[in-house]
Amino acid sequence: MTDFERLNVLVLAGGISHERDVSLRSGRRVADGLQAHGHRVTVREPDAELLGYLRAERPDVVWPALHGASGENGALRALLAASGVPYVGAEPEPARLAWLKPIAKTVVARAGVPTPQSVTLPRETFRELGANAVLSTLREYLDAPLVVKPSQGGSAQGVSIIDDEDDLPRAMVTAYTYADVALLERKAVGTEIAVTVLDLGDGPKALPAVEIAPNQGVYSFEARYNAGETHFFTPARLAPEVAERAAQTAVAAHNALGLRHISRVDLIVDADGTPWFLEANVLPGLTETSLVPLAIQAAGFDLGAVYVGLAQQAIKDFDAALLNR
Repeated sequence: MTDFERLNVLVLAGGISHERDVSLRSGRRVADGLQAHGHRVTVREPDAELLGYLRAERPDVVWPALHGASGENGALRALLAASGVPYVGAEPEPARLAWLKPIAKTVVARAGVPTPQSVTLPRETFRELGANAVLSTLREYLDAPLVVKPSQGGSAQGVSIIDDEDDLPRAMVTAYTYADVALLERKAVGTEIAVTVLDLGDGPKALPAVEIAPNQGVYSFEARYNAGETHFFTPARLAPEVAERAAQTAVAAHNALGLRHISRVDLIVDADGTPWFLEANVLPGLTETSLVPLAIQAAGFDLGAVYVGLAQQAIKDFDAALLNR
């Protein structure tokens, strides 16, 4: 299939997650890129009419731009697969693995990828064993600084970085606001980077890493989506051999999780040049301030052409799967 064959693409954006507004912005940018290359695009919400719409309209391909649980936990992707339509991005099971941060860390660690020491705690643990006893044990096991985050979710929502262990109870409450399970992780210190992994049919390849330097020192939700709050360096200011190591780490994590088409792997590169895996995003942000578009452009690619290429690859993979049944 060539770029000149006009596709009928359904872009899904919005939803009911905490990241709804970000999703709408990502969806609009994807739609603009596809339309700029002459393709027909419909943007719609994932609502009660969606599955009926898919049966009636039969789009050539679905481009999910849904952040948060609705687009990344694998459930919608399973329904898209059951509906018999091609879709961009990870298949259901790999999406679910990556969505659950503690599981993703376990999977990539078994593949030999370094990831910071951590503890995963459901909310019920505090009720069963007593909050004071649990917190005391945590303080002995994991020295500050720590990162406390919900076990699922994105855009840094519910994430706390604590330098004083007395702030741990507050950080736990914040994380539990977004999920019933919290991940406590020893903070990796170094250069924060994001590596986009792209596969347009010739295998997954890492794009130039984006270095993240927030003005306030923390890459918070506001720092992610408010222009001017963060400085980005693309490619990241790393020695060539360290940049190559980071690229290899990102591709290894992408492969270990079984992802496809596109992902963004978040890493910290320490003073020794070791990249530490934090998490993988199966549907990274594509807004005007997001990291993936920066990486695509730094690689010398046109954004719209990449979005078209991903849609075409999704169709090719779907057709290949049908032939192999």
